[in-house]
Amino acid sequence: MKRTDAVTRRPAVAVAAAGLCLAAVTVSALTSCSTGADVSATARASTGFNSGSGSGRDLTWAEDLRVSDAEQHLITQCMRRHGFRFQDERRPGLAESRPLGYVQDDVNWARTYGYGSRITAQEDRARLANPNVAYRKALSPDRQRAFDTAMDGGTRSTQLRTMSPTGGTITKMSGGCTGEAEKRLYGDPARWFRTDTTVSNLRPLYVNKLLKDGEFTRAVHAWSACMRRAGHPYRDPAAARQSTREHDAERTPAEEARGFTAETRLAVADATCARSVHLRTIGERREAHYVDQLTGKYGAQLDLYRRIKQDALTRAEKTVPART
Repeated sequence: MKRTDAVTRRPAVAVAAAGLCLAAVTVSALTSCSTGADVSATARASTGFNSGSGSGRDLTWAEDLRVSDAEQHLITQCMRRHGFRFQDERRPGLAESRPLGYVQDDVNWARTYGYGSRITAQEDRARLANPNVAYRKALSPDRQRAFDTAMDGGTRSTQLRTMSPTGGTITKMSGGCTGEAEKRLYGDPARWFRTDTTVSNLRPLYVNKLLKDGEFTRAVHAWSACMRRAGHPYRDPAAARQSTREHDAERTPAEEARGFTAETRLAVADATCARSVHLRTIGERREAHYVDQLTGKYGAQLDLYRRIKQDALTRAEKTVPART
């Protein structure tokens, strides 16, 4: 029996200025990402395979990031037309914006950024210093209400509703500048909401099978053996990464520097071992197998999702430059 409890999904309001980790294959589990942080359920990295009936292709994470940047920019333009001071969030470089997933086998990236802890810290500081948040707080109560209405439509917004593949009803208010930006990029808001909700929630339908898959688990064991030989006894990449976060947040600069050196050393070993045992390649192949099993029921939605994202990328390319 499907759950009937409703989950409300708020618009991706630009004023929050959260550091977003974006990518193309929304159902991807192996490379689900956050920029240097724990695996996020809302942002995904491209695994480089197409599943389903093959209509179109998945965007790369860099392309998906450009779509997100375009949405942010469209919201900014709209808010300014409503008479509010508003700024696009600061744009880090492409390398710093790269999603980091369960399998990370780019040795050069690891050598420079470790597991991305410094990138995460920078994003946290940016959120705290978000000029849009500060600007709204300085407004009078009436202007704050007008700001919020301009942003998401307020009481005039439309409630979108759809069922998640995992059960339960998900709702979202669509209106204001966020709704306008989505409409300009994705077309019909209700169609995009249904499609995005479906594809974004397919992962729980197969992820446990993937993590127990014999070929994949053998590759993880091979990675673990490689790490032990390198002096890092961890059972899987998640455990290795988590070990770098078990520290006092109030570290001195010298302690932070030593911690980052240790993080980088571990991340380089992680990526080197992942590459040596082909963990990413094996994981992507086995993940594609399980995603393909869903295409009988969800293939049309996967194909539609790709087409909408391709159209959004075309519009984004006319709106904002690519990050470098």
